Amino acid sequence: MRVHVVSDVHGNADALKRAGDGADAVIVLGDLLDFVDYREHDKGIMGALFGAEKVGEFARLRREGTRDETVAFSRSLWATLADPAAAVGEAIHDQYGVLFGALTAPTFATPGNVDDPSLWPEFAGDGITVLDGEVAEFGGLRFGFIGGALLPPNVVPRRNGFWRPYLRTREEYDVAVAGLENVDVLCTHIPPAVPELTYDVIARRSEIGSAALVDLIREQRPRWSVFGHVHQPLTPRARLGRTECRNVGHFKETSQPYVLRW
Repeated sequence: MRVHVVSDVHGNADALKRAGDGADAVIVLGDLLDFVDYREHDKGIMGALFGAEKVGEFARLRREGTRDETVAFSRSLWATLADPAAAVGEAIHDQYGVLFGALTAPTFATPGNVDDPSLWPEFAGDGITVLDGEVAEFGGLRFGFIGGALLPPNVVPRRNGFWRPYLRTREEYDVAVAGLENVDVLCTHIPPAVPELTYDVIARRSEIGSAALVDLIREQRPRWSVFGHVHQPLTPRARLGRTECRNVGHFKETSQPYVLRW
């Protein structure tokens, strides 16, 4: 069997059309949407709504400013729109229409933090199976899927607003992980909490990994743990016992799927 795994697509529909070439199936580990394009500031949802100059300043504040400065600037941008929710909703629908339409091979997908999983059933047509906290059997192996990312400690999730990333409390995430049994391939958006897998060398900070995923790997000893989320990791792989833990790469930039064979 041959399966191609992608993550952090962020709007790269052209490459996604080719992701299934030669594969028996494709696994998508989330972040289909291109919300903020940190390289091409005129791209993505914010680029379309506010222009390259404003997005460039937002990107600078994300790198160099404080959280309060970044939040204040972001709010000032959204305040310029008459109906931010409608503008974002239209942009998300447009992107999902193109991205889900680009998936040609049988696909198993779980959402990332830059996704709206409530909309996925609307776009996932024949041949696309959406899983989150569930196990699917394929080619004689059991694939366990967990979507989303973790909220930072002591941060209360927002329950309203025009855009809410798919962020989960640690308790909610851990419950989802605990529901996976006898997994051969662990498929998640975020990495297990291993320092070299969570540290981004360009952003110069650690993303939040999951200790519950580490526990599952040690207890169930899957063949592979595949994930994305960290675009420029200190290392793309590590071994935990018999399990190969692998960041499958920033698909928006590489356009290359990671290949599993058995």
